[in-house]
Amino acid sequence: MGVSSVLPLLLLFACCWALGRANLSQDDSQPWTSDETVVAGGTVVLKCQVKDHEDSSLQWSNPAQQTLYFGEKRALRDNRIQLVKSTPHELSISISNVALADEGEYTCSIFTMPVRTAKSLVTVLGIPQKPIITGYKSSLREEETIILNCQSSGSKPAAQLTWRKGEQVLPGEPTQIQEDPNGKTFTVSSSVMFQVTREDDGADILCSVKHESLKGADRSTSQRIEVLYTPTAKIRPEPAHPREGQKLSLHCEGRGNPNPQQYLWEKEGSEPPQKITQEKALIFPFLNKSDSGIYGCTATSKMGSYKAYYTLNVNDPSPVPSTSSTYHAIIGGIVAFIVFLLLILLIFLGHYLIRHKGTYLTHEAKGSDDAPDADTAIINAEGGQSGGDDKKEYFI
Repeated sequence: MGVSSVLPLLLLFACCWALGRANLSQDDSQPWTSDETVVAGGTVVLKCQVKDHEDSSLQWSNPAQQTLYFGEKRALRDNRIQLVKSTPHELSISISNVALADEGEYTCSIFTMPVRTAKSLVTVLGIPQKPIITGYKSSLREEETIILNCQSSGSKPAAQLTWRKGEQVLPGEPTQIQEDPNGKTFTVSSSVMFQVTREDDGADILCSVKHESLKGADRSTSQRIEVLYTPTAKIRPEPAHPREGQKLSLHCEGRGNPNPQQYLWEKEGSEPPQKITQEKALIFPFLNKSDSGIYGCTATSKMGSYKAYYTLNVNDPSPVPSTSSTYHAIIGGIVAFIVFLLLILLIFLGHYLIRHKGTYLTHEAKGSDDAPDADTAIINAEGGQSGGDDKKEYFI
């Protein structure tokens, strides 16, 4: 490669190096900031930094190009705006109680040659109002259809609405969005429609608003609904297994909305059935076998009636143990326990006597072998007169 071909490369390298040095110097004097998002009513901090200040001060301006702070000097009389930090390399300010009107681009400037600037976009979130539910006027009949509407204003950006019935999610209509007159916030609305059942009586229908400004907090409104439905009934016996001679109460337990107000007891088996009473409970003071049969209870409200049945089978009277029998049983148990203890005692005593009887007979046999004869029991004194004049007898 000749000198003529190398020379252009050297020139290109020199140009790139010079441009790099110039850009590096320019970047050192270029301030930088960051975009901020704040909820309406909150506080935002604007921070501007520079590496090489070139003996110049930093300045913050609002979207209307009004100077807020030049270095540590306040320029705009707004008590919401306060100085956080002022050094040759940094200027930070705070804006409290932020309003929607504070949204926009804020400018950080440094007056070098030329003047360099950096932009910070402040986004203000509008907090949605608590939703309002409309459309419910009065109680509904079972299987009727209900339509509820929900609305919330003041959100920015537009919020989303959801429906629930207790813990069950209801598929509502898509959220409708409408801009508010201020041109900054939005009003959202949604509706839900479903057919009610008796299980929905007393249920709470909730409309909840979802928005990033709430930071996960729940903001919802509930509407409790009332459903009218025909009654149901069941018969509960007391006691559960009645016997002849006992007192029996049959309770007719009705449920509905409204609750049943009229009851009619009948005994089946005849045409027409035998009407007994219109009380809620049917009472038998003393059961007889003739009381057995099928009994019906009709519970009636303004929504309709329902008839429940109960088959009564009177069992034989149960034997009741007398007090004397119980007393005798207790005494018998005590006596049996005492006899058992005596038997144990006799067994141990017999065992003891058997062991010691063998030892006693052995000692008695040894004693009879060593005893003197009866003939030698008397010692004649005459045989020993040489020892003295007295005559003595010894008995052993």
